[in-house]
Amino acid sequence: ALEPLSVGLAIGVASALTGYLSHPRFYCSYVECCPRAGQRLNASALKAQLDNRLFGQHLAKDVVLKAVLGFSNNPSPKKPLMLSLHGWAGTGKNFLSQILAEQVHPAGLRSKFVHLFLATLHFPHQDQVKLYKEQLQNWIRGNVSACPSSVFIFDEMDKMHPGVIDAIKPFLDYYEEVDGVSYRKAIFIFLSNAGGDLINKAALDFWASGKRREDIQLKDLEPLISVGVFNNKNSGLWHSSIIDRNLIDYFVPFLPLEQRHVKMCVRAEMAARGYVVDEEIVQAVADEMTYFPKEQRIYSDKGCKTVQAKLDIHEDL
Repeated sequence: ALEPLSVGLAIGVASALTGYLSHPRFYCSYVECCPRAGQRLNASALKAQLDNRLFGQHLAKDVVLKAVLGFSNNPSPKKPLMLSLHGWAGTGKNFLSQILAEQVHPAGLRSKFVHLFLATLHFPHQDQVKLYKEQLQNWIRGNVSACPSSVFIFDEMDKMHPGVIDAIKPFLDYYEEVDGVSYRKAIFIFLSNAGGDLINKAALDFWASGKRREDIQLKDLEPLISVGVFNNKNSGLWHSSIIDRNLIDYFVPFLPLEQRHVKMCVRAEMAARGYVVDEEIVQAVADEMTYFPKEQRIYSDKGCKTVQAKLDIHEDL
């Protein structure tokens, strides 16, 4: 028979070991956990990522940094954070959403708490809008129940069938809870090319009037975007109750990129591949891009979207 002392000691050791292994800090070092309540974003890390990886978008950097940090530092926000990013392809919308997701959940788009929806993949058929709305509500409800600080990214909003996105309106509104679930710590991000033409025209007008690009302010563009996408039948936000109820916190404009910004993208891509940055190659890739207006060649019409493919041609150099 075992001595009572030995049995007690064994039970004590087992209990202590079980307690240590189940401690959140230990457990979450091996398994991804939802951030603890009250956990704040690292402001300097987010700023550094935006400064070092996102080029030519002073407005987007400033707006998103202030909005996200203000939201993170608020112990009791009244509603989820809702950002709508607008601009032509290749200007950095996807890039910024990835940076933000990585700051909230280190695994970024691979995180089980970050959810990416593509309009053409997840909601392709117009005759199934009612089904999509039900599925979307159930999906968001289940994931926010599991992690209040879930991030939801909706890409290709300009290809979204009108009405689908209105399904999430109750989750974005000023409610303490909806059916027993609080959505006030979640982040929702829309990505859309809609409004890009309006942004480009405003940028060209600034250039034509001799004003600096960096002097463009949010107030110069945000009203244009909100009205433009609300009345655009090719926008997933066409006559949306989300806009009508003023539930989008910021319409974030992404300006068209100049050649100097394209060069920054080329240098960053070369560095990411482990190459020594060669300015001749940087210039060659930038020269191969197409620009508008055709005569002045001010802005890249694809942003930095084809930089990687064009750099591949020069790899042997």
